[in-house]
Order: sequence, then structure tokens, then C-alpha cells
Amino acid sequence: MTLVATPQAKPSIDPKPLVELNPKPTKERSFWIDNLRMLSILLVVNMHACVTYSHVGGWYYMSPKEPSLPQKLPIALWQGHLQSFFMGLLFFLAGYYSDRSLAKKGPIGFLKDRAFRLGLPTLFYMLVIHPLMVWGLLIPVAERPTFIDYYQHFVLTGKFLSGSGPMWFAFALLLFSIPFALLAKPKNESAKGLTITPKTLWMLGIGMAIGTFLVRLVYPIGTDVLNFQPCFFTQYVVVFLLGSLVSRRDALEQIAKSEISRKAGIWALILGPLALIAVTILGGPIPEKGAPLMFGGWHWQALGMALWEQCTGVGLGLGALALCYRKFNLGSKAWKWLSDRSFGVYLLHPPILVALALAMKSINLGVIPMALVLTAIGWSLANVAASVAKKIPLLRALV
Repeated sequence: MTLVATPQAKPSIDPKPLVELNPKPTKERSFWIDNLRMLSILLVVNMHACVTYSHVGGWYYMSPKEPSLPQKLPIALWQGHLQSFFMGLLFFLAGYYSDRSLAKKGPIGFLKDRAFRLGLPTLFYMLVIHPLMVWGLLIPVAERPTFIDYYQHFVLTGKFLSGSGPMWFAFALLLFSIPFALLAKPKNESAKGLTITPKTLWMLGIGMAIGTFLVRLVYPIGTDVLNFQPCFFTQYVVVFLLGSLVSRRDALEQIAKSEISRKAGIWALILGPLALIAVTILGGPIPEKGAPLMFGGWHWQALGMALWEQCTGVGLGLGALALCYRKFNLGSKAWKWLSDRSFGVYLLHPPILVALALAMKSINLGVIPMALVLTAIGWSLANVAASVAKKIPLLRALV
């Protein structure tokens, strides 16, 4: 952006990875939360499909012909809105469930649990999925070394540390878990509920924007460190902590059903595109090559971009909570089936998308239609792959 045998699980550890993405259903959990997580992962698949054909962002494989700037702009508008909230929403839910897990297991049990649920799938991706995909699909046959030579170089040079693909998310959560477990204070049982107002939401968005702007002085959009993109991490850290706070106050349902959340989502959908277009136009011409000024540095355009991104992200994230609470509290067999495979989709979709895009490289329906086709087929096949993986003993605990 492994071949690892699954160890015998200890009694205190539920052998299912990344509880934040694919938790075991309980009577206390509402269906809408599981469906929100599943739909967020569908958006992850869609983002990677969009990058494949728009060439906006980074991904394993991009279509042979880069689209022109006018062809890029509509899909870039969509990708920008996704980036503003969808991973932040997953970090928010991760913080929510991390707080509950920590309260139940204690610091040591929590960290052991995180190492198993987050660490093993990440290692599996870095040491198995990534190298097999790159060697088998992306290196031309005429230039392809033996897999043993490639794999030895990949591991011994430390390149595997940057091979986390979308599992950078799980890797980041694992790193977040250490200070969270050691520094979190006991829950105050008397503190219940949270009051959110338009003022507090604007303060949250502006505060994250300032932090994002400062980080991008050093790490502008497009830079990465070991497959982490620090330019987005201000939001991720803040919403992870907010998720834990919401858990402690038992306020998730209160926030999701509030009129403020619903209206924030509506206004973000209306004003977000207009504001991004305004920031883009006022920021001057976008270069065909090189990074726009809005991507980082001491430029008002960079501050404007950060303000748009964080304020829009707050609105869209709250809107997603409100929408799923009202419309997607669905517990049919089909929805449960999809929700139960959401983490497997997250883990397994990269090689499926890459293989499909390579198979369709001679087809050109246009940037947006191709991204939609790749999303639909790739997500469907990833669900099938997750179902198959659940039947394989060594993979069952990872998906």
C-alpha cells in the first residue's frame, strides 16, 4: 500500500480476527451496526476499483491508459467524498468496540486478543497474499524470478513491512491498542449520554482540519510511511478516541437516531460537492503532473482542502450512522450472511480486483462504468472467497 498456521486459541480469545470489522453477533448488538460495517467495507472495495480506472490515488494495478483530467474529475469528486469519512467511520467503530473489549478483558487480555485478531490476519496478508499476488499477477512472465528468489528478497530486505495493502488498517489498530490499553482510565458508570450540537460538530471538524493541515506540512497527500498515510491519521486518531468515549457513555444509539446526525448527513451531501468544486477552482489550475497545492504545504489551498475534508467527513459519517440506524436495521439471513463475511471481503478483495482488472484490460466502457462493474463483480466474488475460506481450518480463524 504469510504461510502462517493458526495457533491453538486460548480460552480467553475468540478465534475470529479484527472484531471491529467482523464481530460475533450478540443479543446486545443491533443489526444496523453490523450492516454499517459491511456497507463501509463495500465502499472500500469501490474505492480501490475507482483508483484502478481513475489513476487518482495508489493501488496495485491501474488500467493501461490513464484518463484525461476532464475524465478524472467526476470520479475524483466521488473518491474525495469517500476518503473524507469511510475509513474514519471504521476507526470510530473500532474505538467503540475496543473500549468494550478492554473493559471486559483488562489490559493484558485485551492486548493478547488484539495481537491474535489484528496481528495474525495482517501477517497473513503481508507474508502470503501480497507476495503471491505481486509475483503471480503483476510481474511480467519474462521478468519474473523464481518465487523462492522473489520471496527471499521480499522478506530479507524488509519490503514485507510495506506490503500490508488494505490491512494497514488492522496494523494501525494494533498500534493504537497498546497506548489505549495502558493509558485508558476506568469507566465512570455515572456518566451517560453525549450532547452534540452544530457548534460542537463544527469545532470537531475545524480542530481535525488544523491538525491535518499541520501534518501535511511534512506528509502531503500521496506520501506514505510503511504503507501508512500520515496525511489522514489526524482524523483516524481523533475518531478512534471518540468511538471509545461514545462507548463509555453508551451514546451510540442516541447519536445515530438524533436529528442533528441526520441533518448533518444531508447538508454534507448537498454542500460537500459544491465546496470541493469551489476549493478546486479557487485553488488554481490542477497540474497534469505533480501534486496540487491543496495536497499540502504552507498554502491556503491546503488549509481549504483540510477544512473541506474534515467538516464534510464529520457530516457524512454522522449521516451514515443515521441512515443505517433508520433504514438498515435488517437481520434477514441475506444481511447476516453478508455481514458475517465482511472481514473476509476486506482481507481477500485485493487479488480478486487485480485479477479481474487484468482480465478486463481490453474492455473500455468509460472510467465510471468500469469502476462500477469491477466493484460489483469483485465484491461478489470476494464474498464467495470469504465463504470458502471459512470452510478451510487454517483460514477460518483469519476471516
